[in-house]
Amino acid sequence: MSDTAMEYDSIDRAIINGLLDGFPLSSRPYADAAASLGITEEALLTRLRSLLERGILTRFGPLFRPESIGGLAILAALSVPAERFDEVTATVNAYPEVAHNYQRDHRWNMWFVVATATPDRAWAVLAEIEAVTGLTVVALPKEHEFFLDLRLTA
Repeated sequence: MSDTAMEYDSIDRAIINGLLDGFPLSSRPYADAAASLGITEEALLTRLRSLLERGILTRFGPLFRPESIGGLAILAALSVPAERFDEVTATVNAYPEVAHNYQRDHRWNMWFVVATATPDRAWAVLAEIEAVTGLTVVALPKEHEFFLDLRLTA
């Protein structure tokens, strides 16, 4: 990522920090969020798009605990040969159930989270990824959940 991709101003910083703790539940949530930040709805939408396009934000959306509604989230890892990394990334990321995908400097160099509405679907997605890629998926289901109210300000 270039140095310019990580540049942001005080308004971007206020957006990032201001929306960490929640988003309005209303008929015009973006307008309400923008008003709380002292900017227009269009300015907020434009800046969110820009933050996402430049990779400053990797996603913008709700965070759900699938288990609370009967679903399942599973952390998984793959050991992907370097020459196949882009191909396998595209395959894994094509699943709408994949919530995160990170490259690591380790034998298990691709880590991702599968989150689904049912446990059966989570396991099926992992089996499909394994079948399509021909690579062994290491599934690491959650044994215990810890709640850390970690906030990193921009």
